[in-house]
Amino acid sequence: MGINDVAASGFGAGADAYEQGRPGYADDVVAWLVEHLGIERGATVIDLAAGTGKLTRMLMRPGVEILAVEPVEAMRAKLAQTCPGVRTFDGTAERLPFEDASVDAVTVAQAFHWFDPGPALAEIARVLKPDGRLGIVFNERDTREPWVADLSRLIRWDERERWRVPYTVEVDWAATVAEHGPQFEAAERYDSAFHQAMDPDTLVARVLSTSYIAMLPAADREELAAKVRELAAPLGDRFDLPYVTVAYAARLR
Repeated sequence: MGINDVAASGFGAGADAYEQGRPGYADDVVAWLVEHLGIERGATVIDLAAGTGKLTRMLMRPGVEILAVEPVEAMRAKLAQTCPGVRTFDGTAERLPFEDASVDAVTVAQAFHWFDPGPALAEIARVLKPDGRLGIVFNERDTREPWVADLSRLIRWDERERWRVPYTVEVDWAATVAEHGPQFEAAERYDSAFHQAMDPDTLVARVLSTSYIAMLPAADREELAAKVRELAAPLGDRFDLPYVTVAYAARLR
């Protein structure tokens, strides 16, 4: 199975904006994943759909081998810059370039919505060693903050299905694993929050890194960037973009 064409076009065009504008993950979330996925010295971990390495770099530890899988060439090139020493691979969740039972854990950050869940979970289970673990993590903008809700309306976030972006807010990924991944035990869940330090330029990059926006004509992207700057003007030169973060960990049966 190939990569979704919206993801391929959008992320290919917006790799630099993705690296500049997308958030990392809170330290407590990374620590929870490391503990619950058994990421320790001697472990081999696939960071799947790794993008520009936002989670990859936070998983790097002495004695841990990280294998970053990313199907978009421009994103892989950026990841090679941000995570020197990490081996990168072209591949998708439904077709991983690794042998059976060869890795200890697989992580998926901000990407599981692009997968065909049944085939992807079967393929992830194939490459995991006995007692291997799967970790899923998502940051979602916290629209309880009024200006963030205004931002979501500005980028027409609720209309993203028209762009064939298969993502809805507040998905219970534990339920997805339970429904489509009989190879896995029930997933554990961890809730947290994250505040991304922002300035107007970074906020524009954050918006332009969105897959369906990155593939718009240049004139449309420039018009949207101007509106984002107008929205951000009352916030000053420095402000925070709040996120709610949810992580899951599931053990192979």
